Amino acid sequence: MISVFTNIQKTMEINQMLKRQEHFFQSQKTKDYEFRKKALLRLEYAIKKHEKEIEHALYKDLGKSCFESYMTEIGMVKSELSYIKKNLKRWMKPEQVKTPLAQFPSKSFKIKEPLGKVLIIAPWNYPILLSLQPLIGAIAAGNCSVLKPSEHAPHCANLLKKMIGEVFPSHYVAVINGGVEISEKLLEQSFDHIFYTGGEQVGKIVMEKASKHLTPVTLELGGKSPCIVEESADIKLAAKRIVFGKFLNSGQTCVAPDYIYCDSAVKDELVNELKKQIQKQYGRQPLKRKQYGKIINEKHFDRLLGLIDYKKVVVGGTANRSTLQIEPTIMDNVTFSDLVMQEEIFGPILPVLTYDFIDEAVDTIRSMAHPLALYIFTQDKC
Repeated sequence: MISVFTNIQKTMEINQMLKRQEHFFQSQKTKDYEFRKKALLRLEYAIKKHEKEIEHALYKDLGKSCFESYMTEIGMVKSELSYIKKNLKRWMKPEQVKTPLAQFPSKSFKIKEPLGKVLIIAPWNYPILLSLQPLIGAIAAGNCSVLKPSEHAPHCANLLKKMIGEVFPSHYVAVINGGVEISEKLLEQSFDHIFYTGGEQVGKIVMEKASKHLTPVTLELGGKSPCIVEESADIKLAAKRIVFGKFLNSGQTCVAPDYIYCDSAVKDELVNELKKQIQKQYGRQPLKRKQYGKIINEKHFDRLLGLIDYKKVVVGGTANRSTLQIEPTIMDNVTFSDLVMQEEIFGPILPVLTYDFIDEAVDTIRSMAHPLALYIFTQDKC
C-alpha cells in the first residue's frame, strides 16, 4: 500500500509541476531575449560555482580525472554557453524569405517560436555534458524544461538537482531524479518535445510513448560505429587517434569506434602500433593509473567481460572487479559472427576485423544497421 501511495503521490507532483510550467510558458516571459540571456548567465554561474563538485561527482560515478572531466564535459558545456550567448540575438531575429506567388503582394518572413515544455532524458556516460548541453539549447530557444538525469550516475544526478534548483524555479526548469519508474511516468505526460540520449531499446520505448501525444522526438542513439583503416593510411597516426578515441571514458562513448575494419595487408602493422599506443597513452599497467576511468556499474562490467574471447586477446583483458575497471583490450582475428560483434560494445574492448577489397568492406557495412558514426583512415583522395 505504501508503494502504491508513493507512486500516486509522485504522479500528482509531476502533473502539478507540469501544469505550473505550462502556465509559466503561456505567460510569454520565456520568449523575451533578455530573459533567455539572463537564464543562460545564471546557468553559467552555477557551473562555475560548482565546478569542483562536478569534478568530484564525475570521479565518483565514472572515475574521470580532473583533466578528462574538463576536456569532455565541463569545458564543452562552457563552450556551448559561450557560443549560444554570442549568437542568440541574431538567431532570434525574424528571417525574411521570398513570398510565394499565391500570397503576392504580401511580405513573408520566418519567426522562430519556442515549443513549450521540453523533456530531456540524459544518459550516464557523460552525465553533465549530455544533461546541460540540451538544456542550454532548450533555454536559448525559450522553452520550459524538465531534466531527468540518469540514475546510474547518482552523484552527478544529485548535484544537477542541487545546481539547477539554486538558479531556476521548478516552474521554469525542473530536475527530477529517480529510476525507470520515474522515466515511465514522465513519458506518460504530454510534452512539446522530447530529447533522449541513450540506447536503441529505450529509444524505441521513448518514441512509442511520444507517439501517443504526437510529441516530436530527438533520439541520439549509439550503434556499432566502424573504423575503416585503408591500405594507404598513415598507420602510426591512425593507431594514435583510434586508441585515444576508443578508450576515452573507458570506451563508454556513443561515437567511439566500436570495431576496426582494416585492409588485411596492413592488419599486423596496425595491431603492433595499437599495442605501442596503448602502452604510451596508458602505461604498462593501466589499472594502476589514477587517471584511468571505470565501468559505470557491475551489470555493465559483467556484460563487457562476457564479450571478451580470451583466445583472441592480444592486448589487455585484465579486469578488477573491486574498482570496476577493464584494461584497454584488443581482440584480433575477429569475425562478424563472434559474440563481441552482436551488440554495441560500449566499453574498452576493440575487435579487429579484416577485408581484402575496399568494396567488400563498404558492402558489408551498408548491409548492417546504420551506426551513429563512421571513421576512415586513408590517404587515397579517390
